[in-house]
Amino acid sequence: MSLQCPRCNSPKIASFHQAMKIAAAIGAVGGAARGVSAALAGGQAGATVGAMAGPFGVTLGAVSGAILGGLVGGAGGCALGAQLGDTLDRHVLAHNLCLICGHRFNLPA
Repeated sequence: MSLQCPRCNSPKIASFHQAMKIAAAIGAVGGAARGVSAALAGGQAGATVGAMAGPFGVTLGAVSGAILGGLVGGAGGCALGAQLGDTLDRHVLAHNLCLICGHRFNLPA
């Protein structure tokens, strides 16, 4: 489906996704913080298991768990934030701009 301006019917439309970019960034930061927090909380169990490998195993398990938790949490938060931002862009903010007449409009609901 190609977009057309509802005012002048021009197909030359620019779409802006400010809310999606901002919400994705906020979601990534929040998700990474939550992932690291959960990984560090679970690090105690990893330390118990890693104790069999000695002090190096405990340290390696805790650090790798925090890194992996942060990456997984950040990716999940970013995806969720991007979906929320896309919904805001599509239905709340006028994110389409006609390059011919300058009219800003939303997609129909």
